[in-house]
Amino acid sequence: MSFWKDKRVVVTGGAGFLGRVVVEQLKTKGCRHITVPRSAQCDLRKTAAIRKLYAQAHPDMIIHLAAVVGGIGANRENPGKFFYDNLMMGVELMEQARQMGIPKFVAIGTICAYPKFCPVPFKEDNIWNGYPEETNAPYGLAKKMLLVQAQAYRQQYGFNAIYLLPVNLYGPGDNFSWDSSHVIPALVRKCVEARKRKDGSITVWGTGRATREFLYVDDAARGVVLASEKYNGPAPVNLGAGFEISIKDLAQLIVKLTNFKGKIIWDSTKPDGQPRRCLDTLRAYKEFGFKAQVSFEVGLKRTIKWYEETVRIG
Repeated sequence: MSFWKDKRVVVTGGAGFLGRVVVEQLKTKGCRHITVPRSAQCDLRKTAAIRKLYAQAHPDMIIHLAAVVGGIGANRENPGKFFYDNLMMGVELMEQARQMGIPKFVAIGTICAYPKFCPVPFKEDNIWNGYPEETNAPYGLAKKMLLVQAQAYRQQYGFNAIYLLPVNLYGPGDNFSWDSSHVIPALVRKCVEARKRKDGSITVWGTGRATREFLYVDDAARGVVLASEKYNGPAPVNLGAGFEISIKDLAQLIVKLTNFKGKIIWDSTKPDGQPRRCLDTLRAYKEFGFKAQVSFEVGLKRTIKWYEETVRIG
């Protein structure tokens, strides 16, 4: 509590899915000075906007959560936008923080930065051993450059920038848009709407053989806040739950939990994305005591409940 009491923190993306929970947890820990820039008033790709933000907020720390993100479809349709927007936001935010003498910068990377065929579980030291999966490589590489920048700035300027690699997130408040949602919200929406219409089937992209790991949003926020407080090292750190599930098993579990009675049709003409994803989470536990607490089925039930109670079904 005493660490955060007088800290002035800028949380980019603080009104987003993960950001809202990070802001809530910071407040719970006693942080009284939190600034959340909104894109309508502050273009984080622009130097002048960032300098104005920093001059007004006088921050001790930047937690950079803002990102232009989406699922496989959105990444395939917007590779240039995802690359440019994410690269420029991160580079300019960190550079201006360095120039203005802000003591700490927390950069949030992405699981998409890892090589397509990375040994499982993904260890942080393997992040440079290959090219990312093609459908989300522009996004993954843009975010990966923040690791290069953080380490280079630490070496040359003594700038305290840390870099975190969260695995796929899920939970209440997620993005359920057809155009840009990730796999869990997309499957939840498909199943709930199909159940309400009494459809006999749903169609899911890919073969179902790919695997993923998922981290509940409250756990992810706790990891970010812990690292922001306790970690000051140059090495990247994974934030994950330490388990792996196939998309086939995931779809069947969501079908069961949403009480959808139809069958699943797999559209193998659509891409699977990265073949496997599962993180080694030992470094986060050693460095700042982070370990996921919410079990996957409990987290899914909370997510489905939130969706059914909050989102209007047409």
